[in-house]
Amino acid sequence: MILAIAAALAAAAPAGACPDVATPDALVCRALEAQKAGDNATAAQSFEEAAKASLSRDPKTARMWAAAGNLWIAAGEAGKAALDLDKALAMGGLEAEQRGEALLDRARAAESQGDLKTARARLNEAAPTVSDDPFFWYFSAALAIREGDAPNAQTAIGKALSLAPNDPTILFEAGHVAQFAGEDARARYYWERAAATDPNSDVGKAARDALAMLPAPSTIVTQPQPPKPKATQPKS
Repeated sequence: MILAIAAALAAAAPAGACPDVATPDALVCRALEAQKAGDNATAAQSFEEAAKASLSRDPKTARMWAAAGNLWIAAGEAGKAALDLDKALAMGGLEAEQRGEALLDRARAAESQGDLKTARARLNEAAPTVSDDPFFWYFSAALAIREGDAPNAQTAIGKALSLAPNDPTILFEAGHVAQFAGEDARARYYWERAAATDPNSDVGKAARDALAMLPAPSTIVTQPQPPKPKATQPKS
């Protein structure tokens, strides 16, 4: 995640065309332009160059390293992302939501590298400042599946759905959580909703592909049902 960090850096970047100089602000300007163009690797490199050209005590330097890490994740370079995010987190320039977003990205990088223990630890650190972000819970659910923890996955995706009940990406992940928990009918319900919510997107296509792999439905789920309360034993 890069929302708060990118906003802070964009506010300091020069207006108009990026200057043809190697100052930190000019390099940030080029990084933001590359990001807008969808060139995540070039954007990450430009943020790294900006950070290296800045004073370590400047709070913006940590934000530059964090932005670079985020964009390395988008570029599929989890190892580079982890290095840059560790640099950002070791500095004092990230506060509140900015630090939470960097910790969440560090968790994402660790998960991509198969380091599930570090991913969960960084995610727990991020919780106090970004737990109102549905993506936080979406990622927590996906991580719990990799950890083999169905109850935690169900709790996390439930919180994500409460924050963004119609988000197709979250609906798609809810289907995975349901299937992981052995609830094919519920998985079908969520994947059908994901496909219907955004039919022409990659998520919509993936939801239709997932539906095609499910066995023929024997139970129709019209809406999620709460867990049944455990029966209490009568007192003797």
